[in-house]
Amino acid sequence: MVGAVASGINAVAGGGSLVSFPTLMSVIQLNSVVANATNSVALWPGSLTGALGFKDVLSKTVHHLKKLALPTVLGSASGAWLLKHTDAKIFDLVVPWLILLAAVLLLLQPKIKKFATRGTGKTLPASTGMVMQFLVAVYGGYFGAGMGIMMLAAFALYVDGNIHELNAVKNVLGLIINFTCSIVFVFQGLVEPQAALPLAIGSLVGGFAAAKVSQKVDPDKLRSGIAIYGVAMAGYYMAKALHWIH
Repeated sequence: MVGAVASGINAVAGGGSLVSFPTLMSVIQLNSVVANATNSVALWPGSLTGALGFKDVLSKTVHHLKKLALPTVLGSASGAWLLKHTDAKIFDLVVPWLILLAAVLLLLQPKIKKFATRGTGKTLPASTGMVMQFLVAVYGGYFGAGMGIMMLAAFALYVDGNIHELNAVKNVLGLIINFTCSIVFVFQGLVEPQAALPLAIGSLVGGFAAAKVSQKVDPDKLRSGIAIYGVAMAGYYMAKALHWIH
């Protein structure tokens, strides 16, 4: 059930780890680094079904995948390596601020795009988009929660399309990120198999179902809802880091 809900949120917006990541820490009682690695491995099947759910709207933006695939793989592997070499206390403190940044960027998406393109209606160069995607993929490999929000915010600057078309690209690239870092995490011995398996089974169902349902939602309302959700998620992780909640 937890895996289905988390992957459902990821398919629509990103940030489903708000459901699954705390569960792995509080219920299964894994430390934050192992919980994060296990979470990424368990949710990549949901990224696959989520991508399939958006295949009908992917045709308009599929050409971007050819340019963004390589920086996505390199960034994800780098982020996974970085997680292995990060102290757990530092990890817990940094994450909320990254999520909050992503949520604010998405909320201000129209104004950011207008400023970045100087009102010309043109998108940023492909090379700039590749660098941005590499950085997002580093974040995704390091900590997946909010990764989708961050990708959607960045896409507005260099990918043409409405929120549903951007979601289609996001889910494919999210699949690449999760699969790449999963390979690294498994070889590093950071994954708890008994916790990952039930999450993975649930994620298969949740990703596809949510992808289909979300396409019936108004794009502007969906963008605002995703941003508000991201702010709430950042607040939750900040409270956890400061020990205001357990």
